[in-house]
Amino acid sequence: MYEKDDPRSSLATATAAAPRPDSGDAIAAPQYFDFHRLASPGAATPDGRTAIVRGQNVVLVHTDARDGDDLDNGTLDGELAVVVTGASPAFSVITDDGATLIDAPGLVVVPPGASRLGVHGDGPLVRLVEATEPAWRDRAANAAAYAEDHPRVALLRRWPEPPGGYAVRFYPLAGIPDDPARFGRIFRTRSFMVNFLPEVTGPRDPHKLSPHTHDDFEQLSLAMRGEYVHHIRTPWLSDSTGWRDDDHVRIGSPSVAIIPPPTVHTSAAGDPGVNQLIDVFSPPRADFSAKPGWVLNADDYPMP
Repeated sequence: MYEKDDPRSSLATATAAAPRPDSGDAIAAPQYFDFHRLASPGAATPDGRTAIVRGQNVVLVHTDARDGDDLDNGTLDGELAVVVTGASPAFSVITDDGATLIDAPGLVVVPPGASRLGVHGDGPLVRLVEATEPAWRDRAANAAAYAEDHPRVALLRRWPEPPGGYAVRFYPLAGIPDDPARFGRIFRTRSFMVNFLPEVTGPRDPHKLSPHTHDDFEQLSLAMRGEYVHHIRTPWLSDSTGWRDDDHVRIGSPSVAIIPPPTVHTSAAGDPGVNQLIDVFSPPRADFSAKPGWVLNADDYPMP
């Protein structure tokens, strides 16, 4: 598990009512998606360059955007988030209140209602939408995996509204250094938590992995650069027909691994160059949120 000096070593479970590992509920299988197998980066239209997958509470939309693309988000009941990396193009968030230019890495939060993204260059853009939005949910490549809710995953209940009201908000990564006392650079919305983990050069030391479990939430590990090996072990329950062999899945980028509770898991960078992993959770994690200074936009999005 975590080393004793790892800042995550003292974290609690996400909710007090988390299912026990031996509760008898089936443990979902991990899922892995290479976005360039789901959508062609050379397609003529944005829809052809867009891969859509989902977890229980979140839909993840990856688009290989091109200059001049107009990405319609639809009219949403909840907020939308846009994950922007160093490879992403500049773009404008267009709502009824006007246009907001985004031209640096970070997290963008778009208020409920109608919105679109006007793209001013080439590169990847990742949008996060609540899974209750049928226009996006039903387009997911793995929609059938969530025909019924997974009993071990806590359902989304939106956290409190931002005290300043809804608005387009941009949280840039620039000026936020990595801090060994804090795990990554974490932002949250009412429905999502996004953790920009430090970019690493070269493979991870195999003697310093960090296998751990989550009691009641999925983790979506989004690889945006490099290559990762996802090591996942499904606990043995009393019903042996549900036992699985360990996973040691190597996958490049862009890709996502959907890691179900309460599997034991850890991920290891494998590319000799730069590797970038971004973790997505829905609902936001209460344990991370309770750590002073970990959530960098906590004043805008208070805890329940």
